[in-house]
Amino acid sequence: MAQTPVIETSRLRLMPFSEEYLTPRYAGWLNDPEVVRYSEQRHRVHSLETCRRYFESFTGTPHFFWAMVVKDAPPGHIGNLNAHVNPENRIADVGILIGERSVWKKGYGLEAWRAVCGYLLGGAGMRKVTAGAMAANTAMVRIMRNSGMMEDGRRIRHYLLDGREVDIVHAALFRKQS
Repeated sequence: MAQTPVIETSRLRLMPFSEEYLTPRYAGWLNDPEVVRYSEQRHRVHSLETCRRYFESFTGTPHFFWAMVVKDAPPGHIGNLNAHVNPENRIADVGILIGERSVWKKGYGLEAWRAVCGYLLGGAGMRKVTAGAMAANTAMVRIMRNSGMMEDGRRIRHYLLDGREVDIVHAALFRKQS
């Protein structure tokens, strides 16, 4: 894993993911059909061991993995963000999971997203940050749009969601030219 920095926002602390965050609660998020409704994780069963293997997959890579922690109040760890880096092209593809349902619709996802994109396009030296989501995942599409990302493509009828074909929307944010 790349040297993942601590990133602070007004309400969150994005911490380099560590053993501390490998908990039954985290594995439970990945097995909650509502949490992973729009993720390909919905087709898998997770355990602490599968979570550990995922965490360890970042070792020795240029990628980043953060735990999203609410400052100064429970519930603490509410989700994770990752950035898969293509160093040759200075592109990072970002993903997010907000597992703690009690914090949904409170703006934590957008707050964390903006902070990570800002870091990637600033200190990390990326020139482009990308993301993708099922078009039916309106919360994620809203985060991409409200963070300033522009639509970067669409894969038509790519996945099946409840037996229906759904598009994947790709979005991108670029480093500002000086």
